Amino acid sequence: MKVAFATLGCRVNQYESEAMTEKFIRDGYEVVKFDDYSDVYVINTCTVTNMGDKKSRQMISRARRTNGNAIIAVVGCYSQVAPEEVASIEGVDVVLGSRNKGDIVYWVNRAMDEKNKIVEVKDVLRNNKYEELTIETYQDRTRAFLKIQDGCNRFCSYCLIPYARGGVCSKDPEKIITEVKELASNGFKEIILSGIHIASYGMDLDSNVTLVDILEQINEVPGIERIRIGSIDPTFFTEGVMDRISKLDKLCPHFHLSLQSGCDETLKRMNRRYNSHQYRNIVQELRKRIKDVSITTDIIVGFPGETEKEFNTTYEFLKDLKLTKTHVFKYSPRKGTAAAKLKDDVTPQEKERRSSLLIELNRINEKHFIENLIQREMDVLYEQKSSIEGEYYEGYTPNYIKVVTPFEYMDVIGKIIPTKIIGAKEEFAYGASLEV
Repeated sequence: MKVAFATLGCRVNQYESEAMTEKFIRDGYEVVKFDDYSDVYVINTCTVTNMGDKKSRQMISRARRTNGNAIIAVVGCYSQVAPEEVASIEGVDVVLGSRNKGDIVYWVNRAMDEKNKIVEVKDVLRNNKYEELTIETYQDRTRAFLKIQDGCNRFCSYCLIPYARGGVCSKDPEKIITEVKELASNGFKEIILSGIHIASYGMDLDSNVTLVDILEQINEVPGIERIRIGSIDPTFFTEGVMDRISKLDKLCPHFHLSLQSGCDETLKRMNRRYNSHQYRNIVQELRKRIKDVSITTDIIVGFPGETEKEFNTTYEFLKDLKLTKTHVFKYSPRKGTAAAKLKDDVTPQEKERRSSLLIELNRINEKHFIENLIQREMDVLYEQKSSIEGEYYEGYTPNYIKVVTPFEYMDVIGKIIPTKIIGAKEEFAYGASLEV
């Protein structure tokens, strides 16, 4: 029997798909590419935006066209918030929510045997138990995602995630360190800690262990050379936290601090729990304490009520702060959120204009950051062959700048190699190896 996966959305989904893949392999399944003929197709969905729902439906259709008799299992956030809608899609056999992915093989095999549609979606708002999903064998042999937290209690006005993922729940600290040691023994150099709202890690535990405690423990694990944190709430970075993390030599100097708007009035309507002044201070403190730190972010344009003046405030804020990279999203209402009740009063054309302005600003800021690294020596973890013609390989610096470097005779994948930055493009740097 063959199984194929399509994974949409965040790093947590990537981790969970890897864990589900392992469960199928243990049950005797062969894993094939999603476009190949397969007996089972698993679509791990995202519902952050309307586009995420649309892409999920497209993947379902693609699987059905490839093999009309296959079992199609749709799991994750889209299934969680709209189980009846997903179940009504032609060809869908199994619908699972966001907190019972660990049982997927059981439900797929049962649907295959009984020839009946199965819908198993729990109420995540009442379930604060962490679902244990572990990975022993990764497909990617250079860096490993490690999910340590699930759920979110913030309820930003535009966001469905608390309804799709439920409340905060955390992985047992001892199990985290055990898994990290196992990954280190298998040759992984870099660990990427991920979660839905990772800054909340530990708030549900009796042990009072926090994310900083976990970082300090992983920093002592032999074999691990790099630790990364996924997207994190800016308010995580208190004075005490910055004092502690600045002493961790393995923690990568790259933080994705979601901003969403540089205008305080807009931030209030979004129900974000900080203002632009606080965000600026955090960025400045991180730059002061951590050498070569790279700060990336997300921005939503065209949020209900965002006037031209409010947008210009955001634009000038980003122009002044010069963050390394900005991911720009055009607002679209999500049914079930508080913001969906507000009038979507920014036209699609205006959203597009504002988005284009910020994308252009991002190109300038990103290239500026990379240019400042030219002639510098940086350690690069090489991950794969580059699409550039010739013997070029690509990898990332500790501050998450992609570097493309020519290698003719060396086996470089999975290795950290000293590299001189010799040129800058808009989204990556050219490198020259310093190792013969």
